[in-house]
Amino acid sequence: MDTSELTALLTPDGLRLLDELGPIGSTDEAARAVSRLRAAGHSPDLVSAVVGQARLRVRATAKFGAFADRMLFTRAGLEQATRLPIAARHAGRFRAAGVSSVADLGCGIGGDALGLAGLGIRVHAVDADEVTAAIAAYNLAPFGDAATVAHARAEEVDLTGTDAVWLDPARRTAGHSETRQVASGEWSPSLDWVFELLRSTPGGVKLGPGFDRARIPDDVEAQWISADGSTIELVLWAGALARENVRRAALVVRGTDAWELTAPADSPDAEPRDLGAFVHEPDGAVIRARLIGEVARALEAGMLSPQIAYLTSDAPLTSPFVQSFRVREHLPADPKKLGQALRARGIGTLEIKKRGVDVDPAALRRKLSLRGDEAATLLLTRVGSTRLALLADRV
Repeated sequence: MDTSELTALLTPDGLRLLDELGPIGSTDEAARAVSRLRAAGHSPDLVSAVVGQARLRVRATAKFGAFADRMLFTRAGLEQATRLPIAARHAGRFRAAGVSSVADLGCGIGGDALGLAGLGIRVHAVDADEVTAAIAAYNLAPFGDAATVAHARAEEVDLTGTDAVWLDPARRTAGHSETRQVASGEWSPSLDWVFELLRSTPGGVKLGPGFDRARIPDDVEAQWISADGSTIELVLWAGALARENVRRAALVVRGTDAWELTAPADSPDAEPRDLGAFVHEPDGAVIRARLIGEVARALEAGMLSPQIAYLTSDAPLTSPFVQSFRVREHLPADPKKLGQALRARGIGTLEIKKRGVDVDPAALRRKLSLRGDEAATLLLTRVGSTRLALLADRV
């Protein structure tokens, strides 16, 4: 979306047309809508804007639920936005710390600001991109004066009277549709500036889950977050927002449920042990937080192999921090013999998981020529130089 499209959309007629249009899921539906609206005499800018928004609202439902039907988006802004349930958890941490006002520096389309304002925290949101700031202002308008938005660079914001800050540095090239990642030295605001601010002001900064751990300051809490099986972000909490004696945390969210594992430092891995009756795969947030050892000890498990994130045990225990599998048997690792073994067992539906081996699951599946009505999970890994193919069932 460019400025002309936004101008056409942000009018009573434009917004009414968008609401009348309803959701558009497919390319064919979009093409028919464009033809219909152009035939009705609407301008190209308005047609492009409303059809684009109708499609984005459908995609945004995964992050914003029913709220998506009354929000505006850019394609890039939606991709980078925090999911609303996660934003609400961020906001809950601010409220628990007694924060009443937050400066959201780099607000994007306003996902985290919505979470803050929804919990009654006054928020002043800013974004360096004019179109994005305008969209955030629209999305936050229902909160009135409790949520203000400005078009500005984070470094220009007067923080007088602000209790805390929330930062989401731009880590991609500017734009509203196709963008690409940039080196950390090109982030806006710069990471040095962010860390300097957090040394004097309570707050949090949202980063990618693969952020270089060597660059994490010693005096912050690092919290990795996964949602419905995907590790989505790392948040560094500073000042009053960091919990006492917590430097590593893994927050695992599935639907409306959440579990968290915390520790004062990285946890040493459990000792390796021979394959047992169960194999456990730690959640990505647990792996990133280096808390595998904490989970292993709770499950009475050991590492299946050093440096590979599979645990094994004989105890019939599991937890929200792992996916657990009951091992049926060893199978040959050779693809031809493996396929023969699977067909002999009537396995036609196969989940393939791998760690520590260079295997393309899609290519392997084609080679296996599966047939049958049975279902199972195949775990591909190695112990030392020995490859393992384990037939298993989810617990």
